[in-house]
Amino acid sequence: MQKFVGVDYYNIEDLLSEEEILVRDSVRKFIDDNVIPVIEKHYQDGTFPMDLIPKLGELGVFGMTLPQKYGCAEMNNVAYGLAMQELERGDSGVRSFASVQSALVMYPIFTFGSDDQKEKWLPQLAAGQKIGCFGLTEPDYGSNPGGMVTKAVKTEGGYILNGAKMWITNGTLADIAVVWAKLDGVVKGFLVEKGTEGFSAPEMKGKHSLRASVTSELILQDVFIPEENLLPKSDGLKSALMCLNQARYGIAWGVTGSMMACYDSALNYAKSRVQFSKPIAAYQLTQDKLVYILTEITKAQLLNYRLAVLKDQKKVKHTHISMAKRNNCEKALEIARIAREILGANGILDEYPVMRHSANLESVKTYEGTHEMHTLILGEDITGFASFDS
Repeated sequence: MQKFVGVDYYNIEDLLSEEEILVRDSVRKFIDDNVIPVIEKHYQDGTFPMDLIPKLGELGVFGMTLPQKYGCAEMNNVAYGLAMQELERGDSGVRSFASVQSALVMYPIFTFGSDDQKEKWLPQLAAGQKIGCFGLTEPDYGSNPGGMVTKAVKTEGGYILNGAKMWITNGTLADIAVVWAKLDGVVKGFLVEKGTEGFSAPEMKGKHSLRASVTSELILQDVFIPEENLLPKSDGLKSALMCLNQARYGIAWGVTGSMMACYDSALNYAKSRVQFSKPIAAYQLTQDKLVYILTEITKAQLLNYRLAVLKDQKKVKHTHISMAKRNNCEKALEIARIAREILGANGILDEYPVMRHSANLESVKTYEGTHEMHTLILGEDITGFASFDS
């Protein structure tokens, strides 16, 4: 296998600090050594490589931007983005695991949790000793999370939760679930611990996409949650949406890694595959495809870098994140399909990563806000008119 050297046509590395480059290169080597050799088999078998979890914790990719006092790396958003890019170059399922752990579990505990909750959970989650999941989406409420029917009712010493969540990454594996429910009509976050009576998380089977990732339902039947497991600073749907913004940010960077993997595979193949006495890379139609892919990767990289700088400066808007998520997911899926064309029939074999990335990206384009929802979010921002019912 040819060593991956990265894709950087505009010398964006010149904008990176030594520390950011070190993070990227460390995660890149980790993926080459630990993920690439095994991921195709896990994908075919429909299993997640569980042995990676403590290694990823040791690598420091969980909750990377959170404070060191909780066992986190306290890095900036450029470094975090580069880590997500390299993880998804390995597989969307690996990046999804890290995104959920970081953006959808550790971030809400850090942002909305009590000091006791932070001290109890964050160090264990950072080390990969505990696994978390995020329960917002429901069977009948995906793009409209405000319609959720999961309810919490106050009772002596805590709350009783009833409802169901669906499409939950890591759900079956999780030691702790951040579950969103309506308490007196107001959306609140609750920490639901594995093994709690009435709580179950069956795995969803039969997926054609994200096969090296565990996707689950969460079922809550008269589940008692002690008072201390309410996220005290959570206040309304906006709290849950703040978590989604963190996850969408990681996706925008992550899919750029899948673009790079597909481009690298297609370019190397085109240079070596000879038809009609010369490599197919020598033909204009193939060059047109490769140039298009490289251009879209470069545009995505520039979007991501600027987005990270805005985020570190605390100037980022949720609409900025929507633009990057929307564009990069659409282009990543398109790039995977074009790369498959370049590889021809070989493109469907597990000897190459392209078909796996293509199938995964069908899900990544849809989750954390569909392409259409991000279009409408941006449309409202630039016109002042909301074109969907709230």
